[in-house]
Amino acid sequence: MAAPALQQPSFLLANLKADCGTKPLLQRCQDLVKVIDEYPAKELHPVLPWLMEAVFGSLDGVLAGWNLRFLHSRSSEYGLALDFLGPTGPVMKLVYKLQAEDYKYEIPVNYLPGPVKACIQEGVLPDCPLFHNKLQFPPAGLLALSLALNPFEFFMFNFAYCLISPKSFPPGHQGGSTDSAYFVLVDTYLKYFLPTEGSVPPSPFSDSRGSVSAPSPRASSVSFAGYGVHSPSLLKHHIFHQPSVNADPAAQEIWRSETLLQMVVEVWLHHYSLDMYQKLQSPQVKLALLQYRLSMSSGTSGVPLPPPAPPPGPGSLHTYQVLLPFHSAPALRGLLEEPFSPSEEHVLVVRLLVKHLHAFSSSLKAEPGPAPAPPPAHPHPGPLEEFKRVVVQRFVQQKLYLFLQHCFGHWPLDASFRAVLETWLSYIQPWRYTGDKSAVQADQNRTVPDKWESFVHENLLLYTKLFQVFLNRAVRTDLVNAKNALMVFRVAKVFSQPNLAEMIQKGEQLFLEPEHVLHHRQPRGYLTPGQGGSYLSSRQRAVPDMVFRVKSHVYSLEGQDCQYQQMFGSELRGGVLKLVQIIAQARQTAKRISDQSSEAASSGSFLSWFGLGSADAGGAFSGAEPEETGECLKKTHEFLDRALENLSQIFKLNQGHLNQVLSNLGSSQDDGNCRQLPDCVQGEDGLVLTELGRRQIINGLRRFEVQYQGDPELQPIRSYESALLVRLLYRTSSLLNDRFGGHMTALCSRPDFLGRLGRYYLTDVAGGARLRRSPASRYTAEQSRRPRLSLRPLASYRTLLLLLLFYLLGALLSLGPGCSTLLLLAAALLYGLFAALFADKLKAA
Repeated sequence: MAAPALQQPSFLLANLKADCGTKPLLQRCQDLVKVIDEYPAKELHPVLPWLMEAVFGSLDGVLAGWNLRFLHSRSSEYGLALDFLGPTGPVMKLVYKLQAEDYKYEIPVNYLPGPVKACIQEGVLPDCPLFHNKLQFPPAGLLALSLALNPFEFFMFNFAYCLISPKSFPPGHQGGSTDSAYFVLVDTYLKYFLPTEGSVPPSPFSDSRGSVSAPSPRASSVSFAGYGVHSPSLLKHHIFHQPSVNADPAAQEIWRSETLLQMVVEVWLHHYSLDMYQKLQSPQVKLALLQYRLSMSSGTSGVPLPPPAPPPGPGSLHTYQVLLPFHSAPALRGLLEEPFSPSEEHVLVVRLLVKHLHAFSSSLKAEPGPAPAPPPAHPHPGPLEEFKRVVVQRFVQQKLYLFLQHCFGHWPLDASFRAVLETWLSYIQPWRYTGDKSAVQADQNRTVPDKWESFVHENLLLYTKLFQVFLNRAVRTDLVNAKNALMVFRVAKVFSQPNLAEMIQKGEQLFLEPEHVLHHRQPRGYLTPGQGGSYLSSRQRAVPDMVFRVKSHVYSLEGQDCQYQQMFGSELRGGVLKLVQIIAQARQTAKRISDQSSEAASSGSFLSWFGLGSADAGGAFSGAEPEETGECLKKTHEFLDRALENLSQIFKLNQGHLNQVLSNLGSSQDDGNCRQLPDCVQGEDGLVLTELGRRQIINGLRRFEVQYQGDPELQPIRSYESALLVRLLYRTSSLLNDRFGGHMTALCSRPDFLGRLGRYYLTDVAGGARLRRSPASRYTAEQSRRPRLSLRPLASYRTLLLLLLFYLLGALLSLGPGCSTLLLLAAALLYGLFAALFADKLKAA
């Protein structure tokens, strides 16, 4: 009788797989609800991996699943997916059922983010407690490592990985948006497991043993070591070791909040370059930072520094492993060959996470001031409150900084960068998400409250370093585009908020304070977590000095040997002045384009009735984009004007000097200057742009006359030409040029009058002048100036119409076709003689 029981799970899973191809989604979900309610956890154990793949898609991207990222409210399956996958839905009930039985599911290490995968494969355990005591070592070796996750962690990993998995877009879709089912589910999970009001709801499902409890730590057969690893979980001391059985229910359920946050942070944000990986994982950097922290905390208490750790023995994984050279480290080579490029949808979800975490952290209840003699029964803050206090700094700060820095350096120079920009601005403005009346009033007055000074200091690099990186992007961006101008305005507006610049400047002063001063300022009694202290405990005997916090923040993100560049220093101030000049140039260009567009529209509306209007009446000049005309150019001018005002306020720019720069720039933007070539040098293959010339083209200050540079006889047939005549006349002229090409060249080489007449008829003088103002190669220019006979103008409908009118006029005057032809040739000859005789005088005039 035992044999059928063992085959039942496989039979159940086979039935579910068979129904996938025959039943609609609604019927399948109803069947799954019944299965989850009726079957025990033992039989549901193999169902969860299949269900995750069916819903979220496979990890390798082959199977798309339900395409939650492209499922919008217009779809009939939208509401069904939200109910089925919600935090209180049937899938979560299945997860809790399996969680109560302590089942494990394996995730290959190859699907982890690049830095985490490389770190594990190099024998160093990442700092994140999420990966501790979960590595599985198969006989194949380190290349086939996997993580053993509990059901809740397994579900959250598949849910988070769905955002970055390499899936192909369905037909008719170009990417997800903020109204997709996936985006709404992310928002729902964050609000449920990280509530801003009240506590985390207890699990609505229970089994015979009661409510679902947190997973217990397991011993690991092989231990990895990494700096900063103090316990498997930051909250384990508060959650898993409750002294009373009747503890706060939040203490029983907060492990889900921690797991959710750690999983999405690791999967969504743990992506950066090889250089940054080597910098962060370098044992020398971490050991120096550890010694620095210990010296700062024990410099006045007489506690000696610990001796350096002994070098690791052969085959030991209990201490730091020095990274292998690149040519012998396949994990690092894979990280370099496959750089991660986040999508715009990915960044928008990260912004949603940042905004919610600020709201979650700001909902922390204000702690009462220290009383002279607190009563023994004074209640301590609950685990959820302590989690709120450290959630941003301890869980998100470092990885978000690296993620944003990677995006700033690798994102294309286009308007889609707005998603990255707004994510950054959302993080550095936590006062916008407090939700109280005072915060709303402060946001309206654009004044940063003083209570946020510590946040600014502890996140100094996210203000200063990222502003410097953005400045480098801004000077290379086309600011005539209204969307790009809006981004510069947004950054200038945020940093111009009263009190913010002063807070940043004070934070820089704290960081640059000499270390010998810090030893005297450091209060006694402060213990680091490595000496028995706690990052979460609010009952320490002394508060750490703000100088230590700022230095620790900078060194932990940039390393002990970082070269800090002050935001208000002379070097960055020069970069700001360069941006101001580019903004002023873009303002002048936008105004000029707008004026030319208005003139072209007014003149074209009248001349178009006669067919004499400009072919480019829709734009001021070739290269202008549709959004760079009309009303958008007025917005560009407004955005840049306000950006100049805000930058002047932030960096205390001299208004007189600024006005002088603007006036000098305005006086140089006349029509003659606008028609000059961009700054370039003559190379072997033609004109080569300099850096100044590239900037002039980007901002629309100067341009080349972009024209067809090939053989004029082989240009594409125009709509005003007869295709039959073009081909026929080309064959005729080619035969004549091949037959008499040498005679034509000899005739044009003569210095006398006949040579001048031949050059007029057989060479394109105007074309040579145009080529000198265009980035054409020397070979192309020589080919275009070679003497030849061109009959292609005779294929133009306009030319044919004029000839027809001329012959009709001759017929009215009683002239035959022969006489009319002779008169036409004589007129062309006389015109050529006149042009050859007076060409030099006409040029001089």
